[in-house]
Amino acid sequence: MTFDAAVLRGYDSAFAVEEVVLRTGPADGEVLVRIAGCGMCRTDLAVRGSAGRSPLPAVLGHEGSGVVVQTGGPDTGLDPGDHVVLSFDSCGRCRTCAAGAPAYCDSFAALNLFGGRREHAGRFTDAAGGPLAPRWFGQSAFAEYAVVAARNTVRVDPALPVELLGPLGCGFLTGAGAVLHTFRAGPGDSVVVLGAGAVGLAAVMAATAAGATVVAVDRHRERLASAERLGAVPVPAAPAGLAARLRRLTDGGAAYALDTTASARLINDALQALRPTGHLGLVARLHSPLPLEVGALDRGRRISHICEGDAVPGVLIPRLIGLWQAGRFPFDQLIRTYPLAAVNDAERDCDAGRVVKPVLIPQGAGR
Repeated sequence: MTFDAAVLRGYDSAFAVEEVVLRTGPADGEVLVRIAGCGMCRTDLAVRGSAGRSPLPAVLGHEGSGVVVQTGGPDTGLDPGDHVVLSFDSCGRCRTCAAGAPAYCDSFAALNLFGGRREHAGRFTDAAGGPLAPRWFGQSAFAEYAVVAARNTVRVDPALPVELLGPLGCGFLTGAGAVLHTFRAGPGDSVVVLGAGAVGLAAVMAATAAGATVVAVDRHRERLASAERLGAVPVPAAPAGLAARLRRLTDGGAAYALDTTASARLINDALQALRPTGHLGLVARLHSPLPLEVGALDRGRRISHICEGDAVPGVLIPRLIGLWQAGRFPFDQLIRTYPLAAVNDAERDCDAGRVVKPVLIPQGAGR
């Protein structure tokens, strides 16, 4: 079958919407999904700075959602017509997958970032027969269709607006999962969120829904305004005195802090703002050594990296949908939709901070 997809051919190139070819259908354990919408995540855009580690040309996109049109084999647990949200890839066999921690799969980087699945790699090509990189994050969902492992799909109620649900599979899942799963924040706790982008605002919404006090730090007034609307106390990322101000706002120190910025200065401010035994989680990738100030980890404070919100997607995504339906996780307020053909406009708006979460909507239905 042939259909349209946004192809990235070079690390400095714009996306180009092209006709691509799927030469075989889903194999055992896979499903073919007609994409209704796909969120654009910072990780998609970070491919440009990956120094060639993420192979190109490729179809990116890893916050897809849509409708199953074909299943491979009898054991997918899905049927044509099922509405699904797609999430990250994992092997399902290693020790961490078996322990219920698929975000820490032994093959996570290989499957999601640096090559994808090797099986059936040649079945996905451009119109001229040139190979495209294997599935990005198990999806390659900047497209009208995607072949995904059934393991990476979460069935949802067909009455929901499926085209908006894709970001629950990564960006919103990461921020919310850090608060609800890693921190297990609740009433009486205080949470500082550094960076009020998609992941940070998801953390704000989750912390508010959990009954915690939330403080959001950002350098953009518009994003601070969004955080305030969602229940956070807004604090500009001032170059001096930030840690002291955060301690005042959290009654002597925050129980938890989540950094989405990878800024060494903000990370140190957050550590200094924690109460004894407080926990700082990092979700952004660090690109240089992280110098810690003297005393930053005193008194039982700790720091850890959090991948994909420590989430099991099949558990957390339905929970987030339930919170949304109850009016307690209004992620749809952060979304702006774009036709797939406007993928470069969506990227520019995302980079400029004009939109929190772009969602690309394919215009055709494939052929």
